[in-house]
Amino acid sequence: MPVEFDITGGEVNDCSAAPQLIAKLPDVEVIVADKGYDSEYIREQIVKKGAKAAIPRKRNSLKGNADMDWGLYSYRHLVENTFARLKQYRAVATRYDKLKRNYESMVAIACGYLWLPM
Repeated sequence: MPVEFDITGGEVNDCSAAPQLIAKLPDVEVIVADKGYDSEYIREQIVKKGAKAAIPRKRNSLKGNADMDWGLYSYRHLVENTFARLKQYRAVATRYDKLKRNYESMVAIACGYLWLPM
């Protein structure tokens, strides 16, 4: 279930928005992300937060994936499932709203609907 989100422009790299999201997270044991978040700065921030990073290295990385816990990374599908459930709401999937604040409101409402059955 979504805990925190941040809406950025299409031209903004994922790595540039990640530090603010990591800082907002509650105490967690593991942070699972895809290769788009593979940077030493993000890994250091995760370790400072007291969590373990389950992020695979990019193909051109000097360090290999020898220390990667693929068992934890298998939970990445839960994140993708959440995106699929959010995109069931037409206003979220198509982004008809022009203003960022309006779109953030729609995403927050959709996330609220995801939390309701619990």
